[in-house]
Amino acid sequence: MLPAATEVQASVSLPWIPLQGQKDMAWILMSLLLLGWAATMCSARDRSDLLNVCMDAKHHKTEPGPEDKLHDQCSPWRKNACCSVNTSQELHKDTSRLYNFNWAHCGTMEPACKRHFIQDTCLYECSPNLGPWIQQVDQSWRKERFLDVPLCKEDCQSWWEDCRTSYTCKSNWHKGWDWTSGVNKCPAGAICRTFESYFPTPVALCEGLWSHSYKLSNYSRGSGRCIQMWFDPAQGNPNEEVAKFYAEAMNTGAMPHGTGALLLSLALLLQLPG
Repeated sequence: MLPAATEVQASVSLPWIPLQGQKDMAWILMSLLLLGWAATMCSARDRSDLLNVCMDAKHHKTEPGPEDKLHDQCSPWRKNACCSVNTSQELHKDTSRLYNFNWAHCGTMEPACKRHFIQDTCLYECSPNLGPWIQQVDQSWRKERFLDVPLCKEDCQSWWEDCRTSYTCKSNWHKGWDWTSGVNKCPAGAICRTFESYFPTPVALCEGLWSHSYKLSNYSRGSGRCIQMWFDPAQGNPNEEVAKFYAEAMNTGAMPHGTGALLLSLALLLQLPG
């Protein structure tokens, strides 16, 4: 572990190490710090560049753009979308060809519940405003995913309320299914129970369902601090402001605290006569 900046500043010369050794050590530390700082800055620029972008995933477009004929619940993204018209139509089906995923794996899903899952999929496929939460993954069907997107508390609460009486057999839908038929089925031994049995609280549903793709936010819709699954396109896309806020917050903290002082101390040490 690198010493704290204050420790180096307090003793630019380390008497128990020969001066040339101190200078060699300083060169090594400075090189490592500069490399780390450069990597951090690059990632910060990447985060900034991720405003108005599409994930590298199975059905996403390379770049967002207008899609005037997006279907039904995906229509809010018509002005700027990462999904195509065909994708928006297909994801509304009970078992779409997009992923061969069957919502009704434990019997018919209540329409009000299904509507949330379609909206969730529209957000995933169509939104160009998830850049601050995009993470690289090594999966056959995608190279990127989003993680811990701050979902507005009302969106999560209504999702849970509308689905609590529908049925499922798993608490994590990302993995563990029986795919032998080509469509997801409950694994051996899994019992169909109400959503409320597998997801006893809204946070259990929103955070556990897709392996922490979402994180329940304490903020409300319209706050500019949480992502909305539902919005009125006539009022504009509120998620643009949210993505910008979080991207700027990440970039503000791009240089680790104390790095500048530590680099200065090492530079002073290197200037000492050998």
